Amino acid sequence: MNWSFRLARITGIEVRIHFTFLLLLAFYALAAFPKGGLPAALSAVALISLVFLCVLLHEFGHAYAALAYGIRTPDITLLPIGGLARLERLPEKPTQELIIALAGPLVNVLIAGGLLIALGNGASVPESRWLTGDINLLETLLSVNVMLVLFNLVPAFPMDGGRVLRALLATRLPYARATAIAAHVGQFFAFVFGVVGLFGIPGVMDRNAMLIFIAFFIYMAASQESAAVQMRDLTRSVRLEEAMITEFKALPMDAKLGDAIELLVRTSQHEFPIVEEDGRVRGILTREDLVAALASSGQDAPIVDHMRREVPTIPFYAPFEEAFQLMQQSNSPVLPVVDREGRLVGLITPENIGEMMMINSVLARGGQRPAWRTTAPR
Repeated sequence: MNWSFRLARITGIEVRIHFTFLLLLAFYALAAFPKGGLPAALSAVALISLVFLCVLLHEFGHAYAALAYGIRTPDITLLPIGGLARLERLPEKPTQELIIALAGPLVNVLIAGGLLIALGNGASVPESRWLTGDINLLETLLSVNVMLVLFNLVPAFPMDGGRVLRALLATRLPYARATAIAAHVGQFFAFVFGVVGLFGIPGVMDRNAMLIFIAFFIYMAASQESAAVQMRDLTRSVRLEEAMITEFKALPMDAKLGDAIELLVRTSQHEFPIVEEDGRVRGILTREDLVAALASSGQDAPIVDHMRREVPTIPFYAPFEEAFQLMQQSNSPVLPVVDREGRLVGLITPENIGEMMMINSVLARGGQRPAWRTTAPR
């Protein structure tokens, strides 16, 4: 995720923090400082950090449940509104998604249960007057974990409750349809949260800017998830050789940045594959990389000094769904398609994926198949 940095790596999962999370810590520290000086500010930071430790454990609950079904979690990112565990792929069966979705809240139930037992046995924290002087740390963490369970089980997709709803719907409906319904329910809750955050509830709660932010996140995430699932559903009926770009320009290894500039101006390409004489791909130069390199090195600089070398390739005969997943996992702006000898024969980009999905969606509604075909490389 952009604007995030690595904090640690735990059992193969990269834990990342979004920079806006640091702004959240600063906000609470500054809010507490007038009430008790530096000790109160440090207490506020410590309390928020412990709250997000509970959030992190929640996300690890999802990750380990997914791992039981062979689904890896490359990273977990902490955001001001919670955590985000990025699964390598979606679960294949509704029951799997149901268990993975419930695993996170279950962790918070266990934490709350442990805190409740500890408080019942008279446990306390030395100097337990935190923040404003009247907050008990263990009681606060108990309340936070209870709220995390209740909030996450609201059926507002893509939160855990929304994923539970989708899993239950998917036992009776096609997955894409179940996702669309769950997304609409999530958008409804986002609208409710937004209205409450904007106007408040007379006699119950005041206006809340954070609730507006959460509503915006839920609405956008629900829309994106629904679109991604519909796209994945459509890719199963498309061959990779039908979708790849075959009219493109490549650059040789000895090319200069000036050569790339000429192609950028004369063509509509934004990504240029760098190939050996035998047609094997050695890297990719994007428009952004080219502009940055031009500013720092000039147009006579060798292109190999600025190309992206770690670019995955995919054979032309692979399923289109596999290419779609590979692009998601690698975050690559372009995916070179190669023949059986590893020579470049085509490109897959997000733009042509979107165009293919749009066309196939329209044709599918009319019960038609695409009229075009391409000659497969040998």
